[in-house]
Amino acid sequence: MNKYLFPLYAVILGIIIAILSKHKNAIYTKLLLSFSGSFLLALTLFDLLPEVYEHLDAKVVGLFVMCGILLQIILEFFSKGAEHGHVHIHKNETAFPWLLFISLCFHSLLEGFPIHQHNDMVYGVLIHKIPIAALISAFLIQSKFSKLQIAIFLILFALMTPLGTLISNTSEIPVNYLMRINALVIGIFFHISTTILFESSEGHKFNLSKLVVIISGIGIAYVI
Repeated sequence: MNKYLFPLYAVILGIIIAILSKHKNAIYTKLLLSFSGSFLLALTLFDLLPEVYEHLDAKVVGLFVMCGILLQIILEFFSKGAEHGHVHIHKNETAFPWLLFISLCFHSLLEGFPIHQHNDMVYGVLIHKIPIAALISAFLIQSKFSKLQIAIFLILFALMTPLGTLISNTSEIPVNYLMRINALVIGIFFHISTTILFESSEGHKFNLSKLVVIISGIGIAYVI
């Protein structure tokens, strides 16, 4: 059950952080973002990638991983990088950000596919979604959108990852095709996590606190 609930908990926690912080503790959100990037990247390498290689030819894996990277680049053309912490919503904007909404929901749906029984990827998605949900919630709260629009945005965003997990666990998709989807998601995770690691530091320089949280993320991912 946790594989369905953890992504929901992440969005709820992100909303709570956004309401309580109001950008006063932006440094802690950036550190959490750095930790999530290293943790997600390490879990993908330690857990998800070997599983895909067990079922698919190496060249096929490489092809779908590259397709995942390209897909994420396309999604970011519409979301402007919200998947890794860049949210560009003007405070005075009143038109609902459909492109951002659709891009985020599609991304969230896909990241739910690799989560299945006895798979630690749910923890990677959990940690990844908390700072993203916090940043998105903070910008939505400060915008001119109605409370109903904000609620619908966040609820559907929260439900997409469990929906992806539900589809992958209950549908009769052949294992080889499911692994291809997982390889696609690996490419998405690679792009997001490396972008977070390189862009979370000003001037692309790592200070000590960020270096510590990045190493911690890698270490914890290795242990679990």
